[in-house]
Amino acid sequence: MSDQLTPELQQKIDQVVTQLREATAQYQGNLVLANSLGAEDMVLADLLARYLPDISQFVLDTGRLPEETLTLLARMTEHYPQLQVDVYYPEAAAVEAYVREQGINAFYQSQELRKACCGVRKLEPLKRALTGRAAWITGLRREQSVTRDTVAFSEWDAANGLQKLNPLADWSTKEIWAYLRHFNVPYNELHDRHYPSIGCAPCTRAISVGEDVRAGRWWWENPENRECGLHAASSIPLRPR
Repeated sequence: MSDQLTPELQQKIDQVVTQLREATAQYQGNLVLANSLGAEDMVLADLLARYLPDISQFVLDTGRLPEETLTLLARMTEHYPQLQVDVYYPEAAAVEAYVREQGINAFYQSQELRKACCGVRKLEPLKRALTGRAAWITGLRREQSVTRDTVAFSEWDAANGLQKLNPLADWSTKEIWAYLRHFNVPYNELHDRHYPSIGCAPCTRAISVGEDVRAGRWWWENPENRECGLHAASSIPLRPR
């Protein structure tokens, strides 16, 4: 461990653990962490390993992830042998059809084609990963972008038909990194190369000083459109009853 946690951050950690314990009881263990292998999700993975290792998690391997992300996936499973981590892949036939009809990098041509690629590589595997689940956990934070500044701790995910929990909603970037460093949590080495938000390799770039943390994602599009559909804007803020 390195550096001391502030009382404020320790309080937030305790709140996350309490929320997840309550959710485990409420949903009878039928919840799962969607782990993008970003900094936020590595905080959550570490918390699950420490307090709630029975909560499973999944990773979506789109087939275009950076090598550094895949390296982290391997490191994470070695570092946390107590965790169950499932990997979901897109349907090969759907990927082949998209590439055959549109081209290997068609997502640069229009927002419609970019979202179609995300649909094949992310949304369809997500549907399979969430099938039968009562709730899912994400690392969404309000500070991340203009499309996430109203994220609630718990909200109804109408697109997927289940509750979505965002226990890090009020965490700052500074707090995320304080946690990672304090507990020596493995993280994607691309973060050290100015990649605060990491997705598929061709759709992610490093950012410059002063840019929004998600400026490197789909940088050729307007900021208000930079979502893939995994986190639909139709979610309704709602605390679990």
